[in-house]
Amino acid sequence: MGYPSRSLNANESVALDMHPHWWYFVEPAATLLGVIVAAIVVLLKFNGDGTFDRLLTYVAVAALVVSAVWLASRYLKWITTHFVITSQRLIFRQGLIAKTGIEIPLERVNNVNFSQGIVERLLGAGDLLIESGGEDGQQRFTDIRRPEEVQNLIHDQMERVAMRRAGHVAAPTANVAEQLERLEGLLHRGTITQAEFDAEKRRLLD
Repeated sequence: MGYPSRSLNANESVALDMHPHWWYFVEPAATLLGVIVAAIVVLLKFNGDGTFDRLLTYVAVAALVVSAVWLASRYLKWITTHFVITSQRLIFRQGLIAKTGIEIPLERVNNVNFSQGIVERLLGAGDLLIESGGEDGQQRFTDIRRPEEVQNLIHDQMERVAMRRAGHVAAPTANVAEQLERLEGLLHRGTITQAEFDAEKRRLLD
């Protein structure tokens, strides 16, 4: 289930829409697996008609139900959690009924850092720490897939925003050679297409 297009602004496009990494499920899934193993042991070893045996059976069944509900609720939370990068904003949405959300305009993003532990690096997961000029200052987003690539994508989108703004308001002291060099860097990284590069180059030279 992707991020709804009706929530986008006019002329806004989605560059990335992702759910959390599957590492998000490790804790409830491991708990459910452990409870299943424990329940099997209890049912095989304490299967008599005594009060203690029946009590252990009830506890094992209750633990199975609780751990299964935990995993199911985590899945529902996962499918309703979106980390979105658009051409204008960073968007975080979470929740099916009770919802929470964070929006950070790309032009207000000051810094993007990522962190990974050893296990997270092997699995391709990690956290993003985004510093912005907003009231909140810093926002940490956990269980991000391939955080280093996401960091690069955010920087690319920020450069696109800056380039679009420069196209509308050109600084009189701007160095054309430096802008062309920056455009070439965007082209080589695949941030802009050849057609976009040629159009912006013509605008600068004119």
